[in-house]
Amino acid sequence: MERLAAVGFCCADVYEKLNKFYPTGNGVDWGVHLARLGVDVSVVSVVGTDDYGMKMKETLSEENIDVSHLRTVEGETCKMMMDLKDGIDRIHLEEIEGVMADYQLTEEEFDFVAQHTMLHTDLFGKVLQFLPKWKEAGVKIVMDFSVFSEEPEYECVKLFPYVDYVFMSYDGKKDEHIKEWVKKVHSYGPKLVTATMGGLGSICYDGETLYEYGIVPTEVVNTVGAGDSYIAGFTYGILNGYSVPDCMKKGAEVSSKVVSKFEPY
Repeated sequence: MERLAAVGFCCADVYEKLNKFYPTGNGVDWGVHLARLGVDVSVVSVVGTDDYGMKMKETLSEENIDVSHLRTVEGETCKMMMDLKDGIDRIHLEEIEGVMADYQLTEEEFDFVAQHTMLHTDLFGKVLQFLPKWKEAGVKIVMDFSVFSEEPEYECVKLFPYVDYVFMSYDGKKDEHIKEWVKKVHSYGPKLVTATMGGLGSICYDGETLYEYGIVPTEVVNTVGAGDSYIAGFTYGILNGYSVPDCMKKGAEVSSKVVSKFEPY
């Protein structure tokens, strides 16, 4: 059976004015969607000893996610303080890094992740140094570079060779530069390179063909989590042997359901 791990960054999105919070982080959102699709998912990260940490573990357990390696350490859970503009648009106010600031993967946690078929991580999970060893161990690596794939400070070109499935974001932008960039990224070694562009759909390059796919039309209530849900749907397609266009279609379908409601998954 396929086993997937969301590794690295996690936090609580906190809406104090609404008295709501959601366990989140790129990998966590990805994992929840896949768990709901029947995939075996683990989360490997850290939370604090506060109520948010306890509730995050409870909520993810209720989603049938393995939280045995969602470590609890003394301190505050990482939080992203959120607000709403005009009652609709979400605003990121402040990140309180908490226990995520000093997070370091243990050897046992590394070995646990290595037992999985595939992992998901991003630039901020403090596990990038382990990518070569996980790849060597045969773990397929999904990585979300968000809007930072071309930013020199992140040195993404050093990471691309160790990633099997690269995802990047260009919200509301689609031009020849992006098409050439996904081809360039593919030359570093990934199997597939995908760029999502919000309402303009997505493109994906497999080394031979540049595929393009639109969106699944829906009433947009919230765009937070749209990219994570697209990656989850696309990943589900990979696991089930879908063609690239069908992976893109599945990503768009899962994403359309997320943007049509308030919750991030």
